[in-house]
Amino acid sequence: MGWRRRAALCGAALALAGGAALAWGCARLRARAGPARQGKGHSKQILVLGLDGAGKSSVLHTLATNRVKRSVAPTEGFHAICINTDESQMEFLEIGGSEALRSYWKMYLPKVLLLIYVVDSADHARLPMAKQLLHQLIQNDSTLPVVVLANKQDLEGAYCITDIHDALALSDIGDERKMFLIGTHVADDGSEISSSMKDAKELIAQLVLEAQ
Repeated sequence: MGWRRRAALCGAALALAGGAALAWGCARLRARAGPARQGKGHSKQILVLGLDGAGKSSVLHTLATNRVKRSVAPTEGFHAICINTDESQMEFLEIGGSEALRSYWKMYLPKVLLLIYVVDSADHARLPMAKQLLHQLIQNDSTLPVVVLANKQDLEGAYCITDIHDALALSDIGDERKMFLIGTHVADDGSEISSSMKDAKELIAQLVLEAQ
C-alpha cells in the first residue's frame, strides 16, 4: 500500500506515523506504510542536498556533535561525515548547493538510502527554485525516502511548514515513497541541540534502519 499524506493544521507540532512528534511545525503529515526500499549493497549513505545558504553544513554539524555551530561559508564541493547512534552508523554526504555543483546531485542519488533536502524557510524568493530542483531529483525514483528540513524556523518571516509544504508542492511528489517534512533551526553557536533537531536525528536513524 502506498504512502498517503494528509496535511492539517495543528499549532506547533508535526506528528508522523510511528509515533514521532516533532516540534517547530504548523502542519501534520500522516502516512501509512508503503513497500520497504531495498538497501543498496552495504551502503548506509545519506545524501544531503539543498540550495547554497540553506544551512546544510550547520544541520550536519548539529546532528553529529549535539552542539550548534553555524556555518558562515557555503560548502564548496563535498562534505562527508559519519554519525554513530546506539543502533547504527550513518554516513552523510553533503554536496554544495551552488549552481556549479548541482550537476553532481543526480550522480550520487542512485547510491543512497535516503535523501535529506534542506530549504531556507525565510528565503521566499528561491523556494520556487528549491521546488523545481527537488522534483527533478526524485521524479525517476518513486521509492527513495525523503526528509525535507524546513530550516531556519527561528528567523523572522520564515514560512511555517504548512506554507513550505505548499511552496514545494509536496503533495505532487507521489504516493509510493516515505516523505517527511520537519521544521528545524540550529539556535545559537555553542548551545545544545534543539528538540526539533533531536527529533530529526531520531527519525533519520529510524529510516536508515528500515531501508537497510
